[in-house]
Amino acid sequence: MAAPESLSLAQARRVALAAQGFADPPPTDVPARRHLRRVLDRVGLIQMDSVNVLQRAHYLPLYSRLGPYPTALLDTAAYRRPRELFEYWGHEASLVPVGLHPALRWRMAKARDAAWGGMRRIAQEQPELVAWVRDEVAARGPLTAAEIEHDAPRETGNWGWNWSTVKRALEFLFWAGEVTAADRTPSFARRYDLPERVLPPVVLAAPTPTDAEAYRALVGIAARSLGVAAEPELRDYFRLPVAGARQAVAELVEAGELTPVTVRGWRQPAYLHATARLPRWVRGNTLVSPFDPLVWERGRTERLFGLSYRIEIYVPAAQRVHGYYVLPFLQGERFTARVDLKADRKAGVLLVPAAWVEPGADPGETAVALAAELHRLAGWLGLSAVAPPAAGDLAVPLAAALRSAAGVP
Repeated sequence: MAAPESLSLAQARRVALAAQGFADPPPTDVPARRHLRRVLDRVGLIQMDSVNVLQRAHYLPLYSRLGPYPTALLDTAAYRRPRELFEYWGHEASLVPVGLHPALRWRMAKARDAAWGGMRRIAQEQPELVAWVRDEVAARGPLTAAEIEHDAPRETGNWGWNWSTVKRALEFLFWAGEVTAADRTPSFARRYDLPERVLPPVVLAAPTPTDAEAYRALVGIAARSLGVAAEPELRDYFRLPVAGARQAVAELVEAGELTPVTVRGWRQPAYLHATARLPRWVRGNTLVSPFDPLVWERGRTERLFGLSYRIEIYVPAAQRVHGYYVLPFLQGERFTARVDLKADRKAGVLLVPAAWVEPGADPGETAVALAAELHRLAGWLGLSAVAPPAAGDLAVPLAAALRSAAGVP
């Protein structure tokens, strides 16, 4: 699209959704590697999280854009040769295209200063342990932390995570790029190995860019994936340092890759990527993960969609507003509902603890569209039924729509 000087809020929404892949045509057959690559080209990276109340977080962005797909498609790209993705700290813990390894080496090089406190302390106070752990991985890998912990002392952190000193040493080495994830166990534990036994040799042999070059490349990917965004969001996508990201933005503007624009209703200056498209409309109904890049930056989510959203996993149960694991429902260009979900795998049922309609959305139309999506999601998860909602202001119409969609009078 020709770069305008300003965008309406509706235009900015469509630009953002198109950049994230929500305007792409859905696959007409079983999604294949080409569809995976198309999504990865749109989003840049995929966040991971260990919560499994519904589905592992890294599987959901592909579902939101492709519909039901075989999760082995992503597993193969991440953990089988020829490997296209590797695990590293991108936004948070992420699956990142292997080609970005050189652009993330600046983060690896800063592990002793930037890694979390527990990891840094292990590296500073027990370097001999860190060296021993690395030698164990080199000699016996791939290994989980449990396979080399032996009798190392254990401590409980603020969140109740029980990380041994060996686990901290492994995570420091992971941050520093000295070990990487070979794959995951069925319980989602990382199996660590040396990068030279996991990553393609051509990637490891690629030259290391300067920090400024790396920041510019990563901001460029963020800008392409967001379509239109303010500077803090371009920085947040790969969690870049403030000064480095700002300089990268300025350089990309000078190069013509980014164009400063105003978005009506935004206080912050915005930047439009050169490849951004403005579709006439965005169609489709899909649930979006709390860890989806479309909603990573909650301030931008509220400015773009009027959706005040936060994940309430870490909120005490009595203080939760909408539920434990709540997914927004994208209906066309708007979020029209949010729904708390849980997969009861033993019973084969998708549980709906609560369902809520967003202000301005029609409850009846929203319930019908959401019911169809919940049945689609349940089928993808291998669940045979969807339970009626237990609470929320959309519970009654959604329960009726679920019955109708299932052919129940």
